Amino acid sequence: MAEEEEFARAVEDGLKLAKRVYAGKERQILEPPNPVAGMDRKADLFLPSAPMVYAVISDPRIVDNPDIPSYQPYVYGKCDPPALIPLHMVDIGMEVDCLLDSTFVSFRGRWRIHCVMRNKSCNCRLAVPMGEQGSVLGVEIVVGGKSYHTQVIEEEHNLGNSAENEGSGFLKRHIFYLTIPQVNGGSDISINARWSQKLTYNYDQFLVSIPFNFPEYVTPFSKIVAKREKIQLNINSGFGKELLIQKTSHHLKEQNRHAGKLNFLYEADVDSWSNKDFEFSYSLYSDDLSGGILVKSPTTHDGDHRDMFCFYLFPGSNQRRKAFKNEIVFVVDVSGSMHGTFIENVKSSLAASLLELRPGDLFDIIAFNDELHFFSPCLEHANEEMIENAIQWMNKDFIAEGGTNIMHPLKEAIGLLSSTNSSVPHIFLITDGAVEDERNICNTIKTLLANTGSVSPRISTFGIGLYCNHYFLKMLASIGRGQYDAAYDPDSIGTHIPKWFCRASSTIVANLTVDSFTDLDELEVHSINIPDLSAQCPLIISGRFYGKFPETPQAKGILADMTDIVINLKVHNTKDFPLEKALVKQHIDLLTAQAWFTESKQLEEKVAKLSIHSSTPSEYTCMVLLQNDTVKEAVKQVKKKTSFKRAGQGYNFPTVVHGVTMGFGDPTATKENRQFGELKKPEILAVYNKTIGRCSKIAYCCCCPCCIKTCSRINDQLMIVLTQLCTALSCLACLECCSELWGGN
Repeated sequence: MAEEEEFARAVEDGLKLAKRVYAGKERQILEPPNPVAGMDRKADLFLPSAPMVYAVISDPRIVDNPDIPSYQPYVYGKCDPPALIPLHMVDIGMEVDCLLDSTFVSFRGRWRIHCVMRNKSCNCRLAVPMGEQGSVLGVEIVVGGKSYHTQVIEEEHNLGNSAENEGSGFLKRHIFYLTIPQVNGGSDISINARWSQKLTYNYDQFLVSIPFNFPEYVTPFSKIVAKREKIQLNINSGFGKELLIQKTSHHLKEQNRHAGKLNFLYEADVDSWSNKDFEFSYSLYSDDLSGGILVKSPTTHDGDHRDMFCFYLFPGSNQRRKAFKNEIVFVVDVSGSMHGTFIENVKSSLAASLLELRPGDLFDIIAFNDELHFFSPCLEHANEEMIENAIQWMNKDFIAEGGTNIMHPLKEAIGLLSSTNSSVPHIFLITDGAVEDERNICNTIKTLLANTGSVSPRISTFGIGLYCNHYFLKMLASIGRGQYDAAYDPDSIGTHIPKWFCRASSTIVANLTVDSFTDLDELEVHSINIPDLSAQCPLIISGRFYGKFPETPQAKGILADMTDIVINLKVHNTKDFPLEKALVKQHIDLLTAQAWFTESKQLEEKVAKLSIHSSTPSEYTCMVLLQNDTVKEAVKQVKKKTSFKRAGQGYNFPTVVHGVTMGFGDPTATKENRQFGELKKPEILAVYNKTIGRCSKIAYCCCCPCCIKTCSRINDQLMIVLTQLCTALSCLACLECCSELWGGN
């Protein structure tokens, strides 16, 4: 939170500083925008709502129009922290590919350093906001005769001091930023940024939503500059069903239409850049449950020689399909790290979720830290009075304090749900912490669920921040046939928890199995169990296999009235459909969770190879920014497994792109009850310890009782000489301190 607010303040300062740039007679510099009605925080006004590039200004004296130098009043001092001046954008284009339930975006743009003198240079910062569950895939940059690109490499390579680069990361989990080193004033920067994001699904519709809202102050000064927007949209559902168009935000022109495929183009000359996000929605023509299996042979570069498969089920648009009754236990972390906005947003989100319960549903709430706090000793009916009592209880008893103990409340919740009939028992776990017995928790819960009835309790997990282990939560949800989701900052808790709860509590088919899975020679499913089918989202699981699927396999399950259902599936052999691309993020996430759970080095190596081959970041690889004329030399050093730090002085070292993965949580931060986003207490540097140590010895020698006693017996002249000598020695000590602090660094 602090980082994004600091970024927003830097942009606000940059817009004020940009008034020094002479815009010519035709146009005036725009004033920084004022907050609009309904905007919660001023910071939101200055965060990027589309891909943007900023000049990083530490020295305000270099700010001027590179084409029309003007008289500027002299400025004293530095900008600390540096100001960020949004650069003028002179060209944009975007290609969007929708595959299965994922979207792959390639955004290209060209920006000009319009605010720095021609004989000066500055760093520039690229900021890329992404949509739902966005993941950066790569960046290519061309500027001033130099070019850079990101690359995913093995994590084990020693990158020397480059790993300390702080020029990249995330402001929020959906806003990625990257620093471009030393760009001259007046230069053009051409950038191609690629990322993936999830398609949202709502009432039988897929929705594409991509940040494409540019502020007015990125429009170039000159009216002569032609401004052209171009968007290519390609939809390939892979299901072979007719697609029905529902909504578009820009005027798209249809180019091609085939079964399951659509191609559109938007191209226009504009006076100012787009001021709204690019949105597009479509649905598959299906009035009831439908599904199939996509099969594809491995590619030539694939390290795994088994065939790929993707099993999918769609709930359809039949609103008469009844959902299961629910017996629900909310298990909520109220440890000390949940204080403030975190706990308040969780309370309001749970209150909204309780109001969504249907007549006949039962519920209870367990708040946990070092101890357990029950709303009720048994499940209660979800009537108006009891829900109001629960909301009042949360407002009173949700006090963020103490530690984190996850095992105990989960066992208690399973005990509360041990005698369910004709309903889906469901545990909703919400936490922001990591604990040291997570693998033991998974094994214990797996054993407990195996010993329950025909419909075992489902476990859905929700992680807050990056101190919790999201792979533990994914594994626990996979074991419990539930849904996983996360919020990485307090503001997104209120939107994500209700959606997560709605998906998980709207089960229409439970205990799903696919009969043909048992007939294959070998099968690897990238999920511990097949989740239930929800009315609010499609079911898509994937894996690898040897053998052959029958032409008409079947999926079986039970409905809300506890009767059996058989769903006939169709097998589609896909040659042209990029199944490996559509599923790679899901594969990496689920395999990483399994690698963490089993502590398998073989799985870790498998994830790393898949990550490098697909240029998709993982926990076992890292992404670096390379200057292209140094790539060959860098690759040589990688093959030799030599540190980049010692590779020679003939090229720039690669810099690590930080923050592209989640990590495996932080039990230490959890024990200390630190909230994600809070800064750690500063640690004393080793060189500082050395310096303080030496100074303290000098001080002790000068101030010891013996010294004082001796000084009291000497005459004034000798005292003056000793004072001058001590002063000289102190100066020498200070010089040594400075050399340690600055020279050593």
